[in-house]
Amino acid sequence: MEEKRKSILSGIKPSGDLTLGSYLGAIKNWVKLADDYDCYYMMADLHAITVRQEASDLRRRTLAQLAQYIACGLDPKKNTVFIQSHVHQHAELCWVLDCYTMFGELSRMTQFKDKSSKNSENINAGLFTYPALMAADILLYQADLVPVGDDQKQHVELTRDIAVRFNGIYGNVFTLPEPFIPKVGARIMSLSVPENKMSKSEQDSGGCVCLMDSPDDIMRAFKRAVTDSETAVRYDPVNKKGVSNLMSIYSIAADKTFEQIENEFAGKGYGELKTAVGEAVVELLRPIREEASRLLAEKAYLQSVYREGAQKAAGTAQRTLRKVYKKVGFVER
Repeated sequence: MEEKRKSILSGIKPSGDLTLGSYLGAIKNWVKLADDYDCYYMMADLHAITVRQEASDLRRRTLAQLAQYIACGLDPKKNTVFIQSHVHQHAELCWVLDCYTMFGELSRMTQFKDKSSKNSENINAGLFTYPALMAADILLYQADLVPVGDDQKQHVELTRDIAVRFNGIYGNVFTLPEPFIPKVGARIMSLSVPENKMSKSEQDSGGCVCLMDSPDDIMRAFKRAVTDSETAVRYDPVNKKGVSNLMSIYSIAADKTFEQIENEFAGKGYGELKTAVGEAVVELLRPIREEASRLLAEKAYLQSVYREGAQKAAGTAQRTLRKVYKKVGFVER
């Protein structure tokens, strides 16, 4: 009897343009998983509205993100690629899980504290309870693994706690997920503030590079990248955050080890490192930008992808939701 393949679920909010950090830290690693796992990847638009969005921008970015997912190598024939709001079971399971998630657990979430400080005018209930929606996202698909950056590991741990609590009451309903964090490139940092993760919110400050940026914009961003007062190109993420971040990016973009990079730039300055990293990223992103632009002109194709993706995702999600509804005592429709 053939062993059942494990499942993977992940998604990115279309609250801004996809960044180099999203690609190197997440999407590039997702592409390799399709041969061994059942993979579900979503445009997490329900999560995006915890912060106010311009409706037309959100729609545009959601479709652009879908095109970029595919251009990055996520084949819709091998992966289930869908828009989160098209699968109503996410919102339905979220409410059930809200009732099995403790107030104290949500109040300890570091991302809530961080986002509250940045959105003091709009500290809404969704911002507080969105880890329960994230748990619903994961548990709907009985995901075994969740590819996340190390800053999101806390949410997977909460998802496990909720699943253990629910299973303890009702039996073996949910699979307990594990965080899946790649060893290299798991967290690409800002080019302007290398202590912080590269973020879409830095588009205006030059701290991030986006997948659709022009070669000139990419080179400009890397030439302005913050380094340090030394001159040695050496991997030391504690004392040389900026240089180490550039080396991490170059390591993945050019497929080189840190030792090879240190040897390549022995006796050379940071300027040469920045130029080399920028050029490697330009060539890495060129085919993605060109293919995504082509796909965005194929509106009928993109529509067929997200419709088929939602249909497939909903089939899996409904099986889980039906089981949950029966366990908690809802009358079957």
